[in-house]
Amino acid sequence: MNDAEVAATLLDYTQDKIAVVDASGAYTYVNAATESILGFDSEALVGETVFEYVHPDDRAEVERRFEAVVNAAGEFAADTATYRHRASDGSWVWLESRMSNLTDSDLDGYVVSSRVVTDRVEAERERRETRERLQELADTTDDVLWMYDGDWSELLFCNPAYEDVFGQSVETLERDPQSFMEAIYPPDRPAIVDAMEQVSNGTPVEVEARVNPSLEYNRWAWIKAEPIVRDGDVVRIAGFTRDVTDRRRRERQLVVIDNFLRHNIRNQLNVVLGNAAALAADAEGETAERTAMIRRAGEALLETAEKQREIVDVLTANPQSSKTDVAEIVEDVVGQFRERSPDALIATEGIESVAVDAPDELRYAVAELVENAIRHTRSERPEVAVSLRTTPERVELSVADDAPPIPEYDRKVLLGDHEMTAVNHSRGCGLWLVYWVVDLAGGHIDHTVDEAGNTITLSLLRAS
Repeated sequence: MNDAEVAATLLDYTQDKIAVVDASGAYTYVNAATESILGFDSEALVGETVFEYVHPDDRAEVERRFEAVVNAAGEFAADTATYRHRASDGSWVWLESRMSNLTDSDLDGYVVSSRVVTDRVEAERERRETRERLQELADTTDDVLWMYDGDWSELLFCNPAYEDVFGQSVETLERDPQSFMEAIYPPDRPAIVDAMEQVSNGTPVEVEARVNPSLEYNRWAWIKAEPIVRDGDVVRIAGFTRDVTDRRRRERQLVVIDNFLRHNIRNQLNVVLGNAAALAADAEGETAERTAMIRRAGEALLETAEKQREIVDVLTANPQSSKTDVAEIVEDVVGQFRERSPDALIATEGIESVAVDAPDELRYAVAELVENAIRHTRSERPEVAVSLRTTPERVELSVADDAPPIPEYDRKVLLGDHEMTAVNHSRGCGLWLVYWVVDLAGGHIDHTVDEAGNTITLSLLRAS
């Protein structure tokens, strides 16, 4: 076997497509790898013009590059083109071809070495489309999306929403990555500095601050930051900022109205109950019954006012869940009701220390369910069972009673299927409290009924 035959054999074993073309672009030689790459028999392509197999959208550019290489006068020239080459089945294969004007009398043409880059091109296209979609999202959202390096010295990304929330241009922030501090209300800056130190040390943080000096810092921003850790080091910090001014304003209004109403209701009801007690001392017959009715109604209203206080606490709490130990809440609530209702049999099962993503106000919901179980019992001695079941993802807290089935309108409130109207409403606000607490935690509620009574289950996410 001579040298030429050895070279040809080696070319047939290479995984790249090796071709020799003349100055017009016609194939004069194609190695055997062409068949595995494109499906064509190598001999079938000899004499064919390569440009006839190039995708129409890519042909002009490939021809231009090839002609520039061939026509380079007296100087070495080389170029690389990425294009789609038609396969034998009519599909298109992305090739990256390197061509040069080095030729040889034995070759009588120009060597073009090509490799398949379809996976790379498709991956680049997907990355490009993903970047475009993310950029569109970043440009249209009202939330501020941002990213810094691990020590806050370099701003890596910030979308235009920053300017509306903070009242400062993105260009200013790019020039001075720490300039956002100037847009934060001075008394709130220490909390921001502390949060920055925490996230730089690897701890996710959430913080609220007043921002935007152009609006006299009359805008509240909720800031959430997450560290991106590689090999134990914080390499980047990503986060977003949301304008929560309207929420803050509603919370303040709700608290003011709550305090005003509770103060007046309590004062007026105390007058009513005091006079009802005085009347009861001398009342007889029907008058005594009516006086007792006034006292019961007054006491129920006072209880409703206190329940409303708990609801306001829930509605004005930080909307983000925190880690809460379910066992601590159950033990505390059960202990309280065992003291308040010594005749009730309150059993617990499977209670173990496990954290859930829920606000501490979860205790209000558990207390409401236990209280309802005791109050609506069908027996002389109420029986209540509080149990806990855990899975790798969730915690299920169940309260079972021996009471009649919960009325349908109350059940709908509990499950979130009920709409309050002037003529269609539940009997109290306690079940609304249970629903809102669980909804705030991102959980859901199930209700089952059997001959023994009701079982209400709060399904909550386990804390990571």
